[in-house]
Amino acid sequence: MGLFPVTQFLCRAHRRFRQARMVAQAFRLPHPPIVAHIVPVRRCNLSCTYCNEFDSTSSPVPTSVMLSRIDRLAALGTGVITISGGEPLLHPELDAIIRQIRRQRIIATLITNGFLLRPERIRRLNQAGLDHLQISIDNVIPDEVSKKSLKALDRRLHWLVEYAKFDVNINSVVGSGVRNPEDALVIARRAQGLGFKTSVGVIHNGKGQLVPLSDKEQRIHDEILGMEKSSFAFTGYHRFQRNLAKGQPNQWHCRAGSRYLYICEDGLVHWCSQQRGYPGIPLERYTHEDLKRESDIPKPCAPNCTVGCVHRVAVLDSLRENPVETLVTWLTEGQTESNLPLPVRFLTWLFVTGKGHQFFREATLRLLRVK
Repeated sequence: MGLFPVTQFLCRAHRRFRQARMVAQAFRLPHPPIVAHIVPVRRCNLSCTYCNEFDSTSSPVPTSVMLSRIDRLAALGTGVITISGGEPLLHPELDAIIRQIRRQRIIATLITNGFLLRPERIRRLNQAGLDHLQISIDNVIPDEVSKKSLKALDRRLHWLVEYAKFDVNINSVVGSGVRNPEDALVIARRAQGLGFKTSVGVIHNGKGQLVPLSDKEQRIHDEILGMEKSSFAFTGYHRFQRNLAKGQPNQWHCRAGSRYLYICEDGLVHWCSQQRGYPGIPLERYTHEDLKRESDIPKPCAPNCTVGCVHRVAVLDSLRENPVETLVTWLTEGQTESNLPLPVRFLTWLFVTGKGHQFFREATLRLLRVK
């Protein structure tokens, strides 16, 4: 084993520890943000026709302002900061932004179209301390809807395999605007063959709401779901995603504005990228009272929402509030605790139902250095 695989292994082990600490913190307190998206630049080097999150003229947010926003998110107790855009790699001091996130002991994630990745740029992301990177690939061959094609990005994927010390997820999409639904399956198989994690999303309309998939698109969507190897690749979450694919609403409590924040380039806090304007409060004036209020209020857009990261955040709160019921609902098709897998039943007894569960909880928090 060469030096680079050893370094990759050590980096991955450290990330897993930090992720576990973040989840433990989310379970301990009900309102601090689990995930916050920040936008350092709205401009993008592409112009995908389905996207409503970019322009072609905006200047980057000054670095000092971005660092101040990261510090404010840290003060609110944020666990993960995802840098998006626009195209965040267009920000000239992105590395400094990532370093500040890591300096605050927050997990750093980047969403990019991948076109600006080169070996030297990947090394700089390593040095800055990036934890996760996601690229969405829309088709195999570029068309008038999207240039984010496997043909254009495949060389970048090889560079990521060779140089990246951070985790990489490749997201494929199905839905309106995608000419060949089979492309999503080709992309997912290619990503898995390179050793990357995979995910699949349903393309939303201009307001972030779902558009039902055809029968063929649903079959492809389900097959890619079956390939996922993530913490959320389980029965209940897949059922949630399949409802979206069918155009059926989901009943759930959205925590946007609290457990999930979207901070635009102007520094305003929004529910998400598709509901900009609510609540629209400047981040520097956002308080714990705002977090509690937004956690409690229902969101009218929630039943037809396709913003997957907000769904995932809600899973953690469901587990925190009703652990056994949520595990039964999400991990089994049946309705009894006895249907849970044996390891899950053991962990449930250890941390939830057993006589010594409080001791084990406190011991785990100390081990993970959660205050």
